[in-house]
Amino acid sequence: MRRVYITGAAGFIGFHLARLFLAEGFRVHGHDGMTPYYDPALKRRRLSVLAQSEGFSFTEGMLEDQAGLAADVAAFRPGLLVHLGAQAGVRYSLEAPRSYLSSNVEGTFNVLEAASTAGVPHLMIASTSSAYGASEGMPWRETDKADFQVSLYAATKKAAENLSHAWSHLHGLPVTVFRFFTVYGPWGRPDMAPWKFTRAILAGEPIEVYGEGRMFRDFTHAGDLVRAIRLLADVPPRPPAEGGPVAEGDSLSPVAPWRLVNIGNGEKVSLDDFIAAIEAACGRRAVRRMMEMQKGDVRATWADTTLLRRLTGYAPRTGIREGMAEFVAWFRDYHHPAGT
Repeated sequence: MRRVYITGAAGFIGFHLARLFLAEGFRVHGHDGMTPYYDPALKRRRLSVLAQSEGFSFTEGMLEDQAGLAADVAAFRPGLLVHLGAQAGVRYSLEAPRSYLSSNVEGTFNVLEAASTAGVPHLMIASTSSAYGASEGMPWRETDKADFQVSLYAATKKAAENLSHAWSHLHGLPVTVFRFFTVYGPWGRPDMAPWKFTRAILAGEPIEVYGEGRMFRDFTHAGDLVRAIRLLADVPPRPPAEGGPVAEGDSLSPVAPWRLVNIGNGEKVSLDDFIAAIEAACGRRAVRRMMEMQKGDVRATWADTTLLRRLTGYAPRTGIREGMAEFVAWFRDYHHPAGT
């Protein structure tokens, strides 16, 4: 498994994961479409950091290019494929719904085909806490019913989960699907709240607070997330008949070498506390413009991380004040590097 193929490698999470594997001496091949959903200059900056490692190589291409993707995976011969590439964003799915179908559904199917054809021993696929949708009874467990998604983004990610399970059953491909919860940290996306709030607060501009501040999120630091992915890479699911009895609360499929795992901080933080952490890091108060909830949003997210701890012995632990202080320091340096 010393060769890792990562789709979405120029993205926020892909960048952090590639750096982690490279630091451990792995060969990493990245794949990314470099789409203009947000400024590609940020993606190029991330790639320039990764390119400083001799172990990194990269292909620019779209997930929808079945032949190109398959050839690229086959040529690299990875021991692990981590599929992070996707059209992200709940709110943007209201504006450009077809891009989610092509990237998240068709693109994921192409990844499944490419992985099987190349004989990849373990495929890992990123999903989202949004897949839980209108499910109640938090904290959410992997075995909870998740049939009522409230955004097209979430629906396409749930569809990708279902496709991967069927493919795993039909072809015997070991698949780990991980649902991550509100990831933040250095090198994050400009469309996400940490970036938008930090930029506005530092500029003395108002921030839009949706749900009138009465919302909760399980904020997960990017460094914690990729460490969990790295550890899960070493415990690929086996068919139940080979792995022995399934432990209570495990999400291992009864018919396929397929598993679903939450990756979250295991606590819910109010939007008010999140904003307070940014204010503390910025050293100034926010001007708040209270707004109603947007379509597709959920009131709260909260992960049960028992399965992650049982499989890896690890649980994310970065607190929101520590994490946002790190993000704000990075944000200032990114826009005004020392010495400029």
